Amino acid sequence: MKFVKSVPVLMVAGLVALACGGNNTPATPAAVVPSDLSISSFTQDFSYMPKLKSLVSAGKGMVGVILPDTTSSTRYVAYDLPYLTKAFQMAGYTSSQFKIDNAQGQEAQQLAIAQADITAGATVLIVDPLNSTVGSQIQKLAQDKGVKFISYDRATFTGTNTYYVSFDNVQVGKLIGQGFMDCVSSWGVKNPQVFTLNGGQNSDPNAVDFAKGYNSVVWGDNIARETVGKTNSAGMKLVGDQVATDWKNDVGGTIFQQAFTANPAINATIEANDGLANAVIQVLKNKNVKAKTIPTTGQDASLDGMVNVLTDFQCGSVYKAVYLEAQDAVALATVLRASLTPPSGLVNGTTAPPSGTTGNSQPASLLVPLWTTKANMASTVIKDAFVDKAALCSKAGAAACTAAGIS
Repeated sequence: MKFVKSVPVLMVAGLVALACGGNNTPATPAAVVPSDLSISSFTQDFSYMPKLKSLVSAGKGMVGVILPDTTSSTRYVAYDLPYLTKAFQMAGYTSSQFKIDNAQGQEAQQLAIAQADITAGATVLIVDPLNSTVGSQIQKLAQDKGVKFISYDRATFTGTNTYYVSFDNVQVGKLIGQGFMDCVSSWGVKNPQVFTLNGGQNSDPNAVDFAKGYNSVVWGDNIARETVGKTNSAGMKLVGDQVATDWKNDVGGTIFQQAFTANPAINATIEANDGLANAVIQVLKNKNVKAKTIPTTGQDASLDGMVNVLTDFQCGSVYKAVYLEAQDAVALATVLRASLTPPSGLVNGTTAPPSGTTGNSQPASLLVPLWTTKANMASTVIKDAFVDKAALCSKAGAAACTAAGIS
């Protein structure tokens, strides 16, 4: 992923003198983007958001948010919805100035919601597209109607007036790759025969960047799909590399079940998220594979993912604090809704389409992810209340929580 150099923040400010009967009467100062607005502004208590109230007052129209589904990840219901709602409310939006919907996994429904939002007066859309096809359709619809478009968590590489808010996806992949390498070593895996279960590269460009990240660390190749038979200096050999289409956990589970049955020598695995890792772990448990035997990896720091980490079936997970992403998206939408230029501290990079695909680079707001293990779980996802401590310790066991300093 390419990054852009910092540039001076463009702000609209000043007084406009209005002549009236020979007297100059100063007008109200125009809205100004706060000089300290950046990806570092956001905190767990949402304390920065009230600073945006003047921009909300200066803006026009509604902000429509469209989340993708309730199945590919638990985050959209458990975290994105409440955090986005809180970010809007803390920034001073009224209930008529923002609207949040979920497409329930249906492309046609996601497009229909976007059309309805624009008809209802939306001037900014925040969309986590189900796939690149519907993302591009909604972006074109927005562009044709003069509506700003923020691609949330999953990138859209088409058109103009398009922005991207997410975490640095290549860095997410690199954390998975390094976590895997560390785990293979610490778990004492001998002659690692590695199977990689990639996310939905068929429909999600983020999945391509995740894979580039972990493949660059593990195999030294910045590519989305690695060649089976590849080896590295750590004595690892890749024996399988497949894609769980559309991030479907059941598809991933079937893929690994077949691969492990055909090649029971597989003793180390890389997965692109916690849902796929859990699908693999269920196969391993059904085969009576003991804890701390075959590494798995993930991202999202989900409840099940953290349970699997505490019980030594998963090495770790990339924690992407959704409360940061929600505030980031609302802040960017607020600046755009006021017809102002986002500062370079907020739009701090670019994102480009995978090589060999169509599209163009888009300005991006890229947050910093974190690798979470037993060692730092208490100080990250538990401290942030991202994972419910009672639910975690109930599923993982009190002893596992105590051993990880979670009490």
